[in-house]
Amino acid sequence: MARPGSLWGWSPAGRRRWALIALWLGHGAWVLSGPKAGGAWAGFTSAAARPAESLAAAWRSWRLRREERAADLDQAQVQIAALPQVADDEAASKLLGLKVKVPLATKAARVIVAPVGAPFGGLILDTGADGGLVRDQGVIAPEGVVGRLWSVGATQSEVLPADAPNASIAVMLARSRATGVLQGTGSNRGEIRYLNNQEVVQPGEAVYTSGLDRVFPRGLLVGYVTEVKPGDLELQVKVALAAPLRRLPAVLILPLPTPLEAQPPLVPQDKPGGAP
Repeated sequence: MARPGSLWGWSPAGRRRWALIALWLGHGAWVLSGPKAGGAWAGFTSAAARPAESLAAAWRSWRLRREERAADLDQAQVQIAALPQVADDEAASKLLGLKVKVPLATKAARVIVAPVGAPFGGLILDTGADGGLVRDQGVIAPEGVVGRLWSVGATQSEVLPADAPNASIAVMLARSRATGVLQGTGSNRGEIRYLNNQEVVQPGEAVYTSGLDRVFPRGLLVGYVTEVKPGDLELQVKVALAAPLRRLPAVLILPLPTPLEAQPPLVPQDKPGGAP
């Protein structure tokens, strides 16, 4: 039996393969050494260098974006570092203005935490028994009534916000001077209870403290009427609270006992442009 020839040896099949390789090599040498050899070499070099050039361009672009992000981050950190000082200055200015308007021996406190939806508490203040605070003291802000102290610790205290379901504030309406009790309904809102169906109340009407609970003096802004409708036994009056309870940087704490009156009135009777 005849032995098959090697594929790459000196057999007919091997010789044909070697001949094809020599032909391709000769053709390549002729192209690269011919009259258009410069263009061929340039094309070959360009094709060979294209991946490296793309990689280098991508690297430069990544480095540039990284430097830009670093610069933006540095600038943002500088701005963020300046924000607390700006906020503190603005809050201090507002509190000073409120302190001048309320002729009482109030105490200022920073708000550390203002959790949302806390049923038996809300704002955590950075002052407690060390600042002479006691439970049930009224808490106010430049925008309006905030709530009352719910618990007092050694160095911190907790505020029951005015929109808590278990919170109540003695209030009166700006026009009729009718009095009632505002109970919290959550989400910076409340509802006035114990108003007769015969009372005339309009949306946008201001709601003040009446002073009857002896926690807040008369005349502090609580909020604005948003909805009025008659009920089975009493008028149903919904109120949007004026103070942004979850966005307060600082507050003032009223003394106990609180006098009935706080003069002069802190705000106009009606909010321009209607209810918020």
